Amino acid sequence: MPSKKIKLTRVCKAVSLALVLVIAAVLGACTSDAPTETVTQTQTETQTSTQTQTITEVPLYGNLQIYHAGSLTIPFAEISDAFNEIYPDVNILAEGAGSATTIRKVTELEKECGVIGSADYSLIPELMYPDFADWYIIFASNQMCLTYTDTSAFADEITSDNWYEILQSGVTYGRSDPDQDPCGYRTLMVWQLAEIHYDDAAGLYDSLFEAEGDLMRPKSVDLIALLESGDLDYAFEYTSVAAQHGLNYIELPPEINLADVTFSDFYSQAEVEIAGAEPDETITMTGKPIVYGVTIPSNFPRIELAVAWVDFLLSPDGVAIMEANGQPPITPAVTDNIDALPEELKKYVE
Repeated sequence: MPSKKIKLTRVCKAVSLALVLVIAAVLGACTSDAPTETVTQTQTETQTSTQTQTITEVPLYGNLQIYHAGSLTIPFAEISDAFNEIYPDVNILAEGAGSATTIRKVTELEKECGVIGSADYSLIPELMYPDFADWYIIFASNQMCLTYTDTSAFADEITSDNWYEILQSGVTYGRSDPDQDPCGYRTLMVWQLAEIHYDDAAGLYDSLFEAEGDLMRPKSVDLIALLESGDLDYAFEYTSVAAQHGLNYIELPPEINLADVTFSDFYSQAEVEIAGAEPDETITMTGKPIVYGVTIPSNFPRIELAVAWVDFLLSPDGVAIMEANGQPPITPAVTDNIDALPEELKKYVE
């Protein structure tokens, strides 16, 4: 299968969102001798006063912290820009990191956060339940690939049939830290599955892991600058990241790219241990199709801000932005606990 180079042209479009105001006015009883006209006027004034008070409460404002996977940096930034067209007084403070690191900012460092976007939905219940969250929504997918540039060693020769041989030929290749970033443990899963899939790849994992050319960084997007500067020949990334940054990439076979649900049983043969919620605890991550999850930490004080942002993320406008950035959305979205979801989000899930 030939290598691919994708460049995305993203068009920023105006986004509008209709606001529905539900007004409940309780009118006081009037005395029996009051003129009918006076009652009508009093009711009208009361309704007008109630409407004015409600409308002034609708606009959202304040800080909204969003901690997200590094691979969500570009689409989440565009979603936040579109969201601010509707809610200009919401100050969005976004931080990208490995998904596990992102979650631990809330659970261990006790940082205030309104939205968590994880590249692996299963980290949310593993690291946040029950103290910091009790639901997640699966909203997007992705797949693993091997990125490179025109100046990478063997750039003219590498294919989906020989990439594992070239990585053992004295080149440099990068991956993210599995304890911090799902792309890191998924890379190790790709190596394990490649041993099974290819007839001549026995011992591949041991040959690649911590070899001289093996370079590790906290999160996968940290590797992009090293690729572009020529300090790194290859890097394992998501296809969405490769597309967003205009990188060449090798499309891996569906048996090992962790994207095809029909190979779920095959993927489950791969296992990687990562750091758990406690210092001496480990979690065994098992290979499965890549799906992203979002949740709202239960201790966030401005829940209405977070709900409005996630509402926009899951809306047709948010879905379109995800698609434009090479990140396939999952529609309808999926949740593990619909009863715990904010009412505004239930319409998006099955």
